[in-house]
Amino acid sequence: MLKTVRSLLFIVVAMSLLLAACGAPATEAATEVPVVATEVPATEVPTVAPTEDPMAMYAPDAVTGDIITAGSSTVFPLSERLAELFQQEGYTGNITVDSIGTGAGFERFCTAGESDISNASRAIKDSEKEACAAIGREPIEFRVGTDALAVVVSAENDFVTALTKEQLGKIFSGQFTTWDQVDATFPAEAILVYGPGADSGTFDYFNEAVVAPLYLNADGKADVAAGEEAILGLEGAQFSEDDNVLVQGVEGSPYAIGYFGFAYFTENSGALKAVAVEGVEPNQGTVDDGTYPLARPLFIYSDAKILAEKPQVAAFIYFYLSNVNDNIIDVGYFPAPAADLQGAVDAWTTATAK
Repeated sequence: MLKTVRSLLFIVVAMSLLLAACGAPATEAATEVPVVATEVPATEVPTVAPTEDPMAMYAPDAVTGDIITAGSSTVFPLSERLAELFQQEGYTGNITVDSIGTGAGFERFCTAGESDISNASRAIKDSEKEACAAIGREPIEFRVGTDALAVVVSAENDFVTALTKEQLGKIFSGQFTTWDQVDATFPAEAILVYGPGADSGTFDYFNEAVVAPLYLNADGKADVAAGEEAILGLEGAQFSEDDNVLVQGVEGSPYAIGYFGFAYFTENSGALKAVAVEGVEPNQGTVDDGTYPLARPLFIYSDAKILAEKPQVAAFIYFYLSNVNDNIIDVGYFPAPAADLQGAVDAWTTATAK
């Protein structure tokens, strides 16, 4: 009996194992997802070339060689200041600044062809342009500032504070020879006259603005030749292209009178007094608003061929125009109108592109 039970249990277990083996589902093979290798190109970093400064070639320390500038005694202190700064910034060549008067400066530039830059306290004349053309030069004008021509007397003069243009014209043409003729309240003392020589642009300007209008030609216009003759024919008058000589002459007597660029008055304001003209004193405000009647432009001139053949000259003029406004008031003059200074920079750009 026990044997029969064990046999039945064996059969049941065996059948269970058989059914388990036959009924179990087959295990599915794991699906393999193919890995696709994606080639990622390396990111290329663009190479940025260093930015080149197109003006580097005109830096003071990038040029050398000689520079010769000559002309106006009025522009002289301004050009001298810029030349000194140009050298301080690294220019190692030779730079010459000669004070010989505007007319003589144009003669050296346009006739002799000996200078690279001509300093001028007036615009170039047609006859001077013709002289330049004859030697193959075409002068380019660069406006660099404004001068308020100063009429001065000694600091010891206690009677003159203001004069009209007509009174000045008569003094410098010899129509008034004593101070009481100018004004009955002034002393009856001889007027001692000091002024720039005929080669000076300051002389030309003063004649055209003050003296020549007293001498009208047949057309009723100011006769410049007659005015010049009257000034130069004034007995006892002292003329010099050196404004420092004029300063010394005026400050030496309470009865002296003279005129020159405002910078020379500023430099000697302790020994001199500036005379108001038509009731207006020369200063930044009256120059800017156009009320001072003896304000005038200041220039330098050069030529495109010179700028091309002598990079040092082009560099100096560029430096001059870039730095003039930072120095001109300290020298004793006034900045040019912004549009005029920009016009000078544009003229330089055009000339150096040729």
